[in-house]
Amino acid sequence: MVTVNNTNVARRVASEAATLQPVDWLLLAVPGVIWGSSFYFIAIALDSFSPGLITPLRVLIGFLTLSAFPKARTPIPKSAWRNIVLLGVLWLAVPLTAFPFAEQHVSSSVVGMLNGATPLFVALVAVAIARRLPPRGQVLGLAVGLLGIFCIALPTINEGASSTFGTVLVLGALTLYGVALNLAAPLQREFGALPVLWRAQLVAVILLAPMGLYSLGNSDFAWRPFAAVIALGAFGTALAHYAIATLAGRIGSTRASASLYLMPVVSLFLGVVLRGENVAILAIIGSAVAVLGAWILGRSKREV
Repeated sequence: MVTVNNTNVARRVASEAATLQPVDWLLLAVPGVIWGSSFYFIAIALDSFSPGLITPLRVLIGFLTLSAFPKARTPIPKSAWRNIVLLGVLWLAVPLTAFPFAEQHVSSSVVGMLNGATPLFVALVAVAIARRLPPRGQVLGLAVGLLGIFCIALPTINEGASSTFGTVLVLGALTLYGVALNLAAPLQREFGALPVLWRAQLVAVILLAPMGLYSLGNSDFAWRPFAAVIALGAFGTALAHYAIATLAGRIGSTRASASLYLMPVVSLFLGVVLRGENVAILAIIGSAVAVLGAWILGRSKREV
């Protein structure tokens, strides 16, 4: 057992210290752009569908999309299922459910800007797992990033209890993302992204099915919202998750989460330009500060 653990640690250190290759830069761009757009698509889907139906549908579509790849069904040992089930809960079922409900209370732009702070939550969870303080550069990055989160959330919280509830939902989802990405990295390195993600999505489909069936009666069908859900499932739940799970195994969970730096820019553009949302100047400044903190965190030579 000691040998296996030492091997896993060595793999992690080597992946986190490796120079980024062209494919890594591509993988960095894909999730940020797709997930930055996802909050816009959720807002469109909410025009007709109940928030309790959106996540079950998108996860089902994502699972069916990955099922088209034979490699997804590569056998994995039973010992890996415990963490895969956790991944299905913490990375897919719970946080993806939180976002549609949150967008009933806060704008898609604000939800997207808060999600840009995901690398900070990944790093905080990694600190808790390692049970040691990070290097000074990472402490600075975390401090700056948390200040940015406060600036994003403050104008929304000041709007009242409803907006506060939406903000809390998003921050809770980001905390779960922090745990999930730290689980995904070693699983991907050992078994590959597709087999792990396909099984995690199967777990999420099963867990979300009752909520989806219950929410059918509170939804109306329309083609534009349905197309938005298809985009959420095929691209957001399948392609983006596959890209970042692959990236986490290649370069480490903290550096992989830097892909999400693009999310605030994309979500802000789509929300303001296409949906006419009003966003407080302090929230925009806070988004830039949070991304700066995540960037400082990523620049640190030794990862948590």
